[in-house]
Amino acid sequence: MKKTLAAALAAFVLGLSQAQAADPVVTWRMPAAVPEGSFFYNNFMQRFADNADRLTGGRVKIQPFGAGVVVPAFKVYEAVQDGVVEAGHSTPSFLVNADPTNAVFASFPGGMGPEGTLTWLYEGDGEKLLQAFRKEKMGLHSMVVGVGTSEIFAHSNKPIRSVDDLKGLKYRTSGAWASVLKDSFGAVPTVVPPGEIYTLLQRKGVDAVEWATPSANMSEGFHEVAPYLILPGVHQPSFVWEVVVKQDTWDKVPDDLKGLITAAAKLTTYESLTHFAREDVKAMEAYRKTKVEIITLDDKTVGSLRAAGRQWALETANKRKAEGDATMSKVLDSYLGYQTELTANSSYLVRDGK
Repeated sequence: MKKTLAAALAAFVLGLSQAQAADPVVTWRMPAAVPEGSFFYNNFMQRFADNADRLTGGRVKIQPFGAGVVVPAFKVYEAVQDGVVEAGHSTPSFLVNADPTNAVFASFPGGMGPEGTLTWLYEGDGEKLLQAFRKEKMGLHSMVVGVGTSEIFAHSNKPIRSVDDLKGLKYRTSGAWASVLKDSFGAVPTVVPPGEIYTLLQRKGVDAVEWATPSANMSEGFHEVAPYLILPGVHQPSFVWEVVVKQDTWDKVPDDLKGLITAAAKLTTYESLTHFAREDVKAMEAYRKTKVEIITLDDKTVGSLRAAGRQWALETANKRKAEGDATMSKVLDSYLGYQTELTANSSYLVRDGK
């Protein structure tokens, strides 16, 4: 009888401990800057939530929301700062107007492609600089959860073949490229949330739009309403998306879970990049079977765009440094230093298509 009761008690205690272990320790509501079900939402945000759940054995539960469900697309960072939600998913590109330092993390014309960006972030100083920047300026902890392939330069209602075609062009964009377009090429940039881009292009509220990679844009259907597709994505050779939580919130997470959540973020970055790469190839093949005209900018035009982007970054960093804030200069020095090293020492690499 005693042995039976002891066994039953032991089984009860074991079951109770297992149930307690299965209860989530961390629960975050996490709105995105993109619509629910979109390519970015699934590939970055949902993938991160799933990876965090799996790697922590269910101890971390992240509930994702599409843009506009909890907070507007461009208010994700602010919502996390104000404690409206525990976490948020967005891109530094949407914060360039608030602080141009974000453009270095988001990528800019003349910047590195996905290979260089990924390496700078994880093997160089990139993510550490981003985390220090978010903590100091916004009181947030950042984790990179996505590095993208090069974007499509534009889906356009007008042909774009040279920098002359940019003058007066009404162009939906964001980040550093908006400033470069306006200041260097006389274009008229406008910013709207991701969920409104298709309608704006369809109704010819703008002449051209840029959003993301071939596969992401294919899912949005931009090629169905604009006759021209412009390449290459020199304006955005890569891009970065992040998850942010309040630093105080992060500090309260148990140390073992911090490591697992960080691992989930990094896993998401690698998985999403390879997914982008594969889907982009399939998308480009599909574009060539549609009626859209694909225009590839010549080397001279690409060189002019890259030079203008680098000039903007250097001039902006120097101006802010002269005003007493050297943060952008510090980040840009790290970025350009790695880019210079990569350019000088990557001739051994074989790249298809060259």
